[in-house]
Amino acid sequence: MARLPRLTLPGHLHHVIQRGNNRQSIVLDDADRTALLDAVAENAKKYQVALHAYVLMDNHVQLLLTPETADGVPRMMQAIGRRYVRHFNARHGRTGTLWEGRYRSTLLQAERYLLPCMAYLDLNPVRAGLVTDPVHHVWSSHRHYVGQGSDRRITPHPAYWRLGNTPFAREAAYAELVRSGLSAAQLTVITNALLHGWALGEPDFMAALQAQTDRRVSKGKPGRPPSQRTSASD
Repeated sequence: MARLPRLTLPGHLHHVIQRGNNRQSIVLDDADRTALLDAVAENAKKYQVALHAYVLMDNHVQLLLTPETADGVPRMMQAIGRRYVRHFNARHGRTGTLWEGRYRSTLLQAERYLLPCMAYLDLNPVRAGLVTDPVHHVWSSHRHYVGQGSDRRITPHPAYWRLGNTPFAREAAYAELVRSGLSAAQLTVITNALLHGWALGEPDFMAALQAQTDRRVSKGKPGRPPSQRTSASD
């Protein structure tokens, strides 16, 4: 089945993943990690995209973004890809592609899914067995949101601000949310939406979203051939 065109609309929350080709590493050391995250931050600013959260793993990067324009996310991701591949290839004496084709993304109702998706990103290194506590994975936005550091790349979403009236209250509430973890159902719905490009939200949100685009925003009727299942943590 042909892959659907990506759904991208201004003013909405987007969950994006870019993987290394054949699940290979996209970073080999901390200099690479810094270069990639700098490229993300600089191009987010350039193309008027708010970066709310991120997690950088060895073989992929995941981002939560809100663009101001319809082409903000595609232009940002294209610029990141070109700039970082030049850096990586020159630094490591290699040629050719680095990415596993085009990035994948989905559009989310922020009021319902921002915080679960932030926790989903933060817990990615835990699910992968790299750490037992997300605070120990320094290449994510988790430490910023729980008061363990300050990350100038980040623009908190209004849904995060509603967690409390003070920074301490918000940090404590978010830390508890992450400690509580995500249910198997939450993990499944977020992963499937991201990998297949379906939007996530309440029925009214989905209906309003569908009215803005000719592209289907949710899974079709039963009976379509199943896609091969994979994991956004791999």
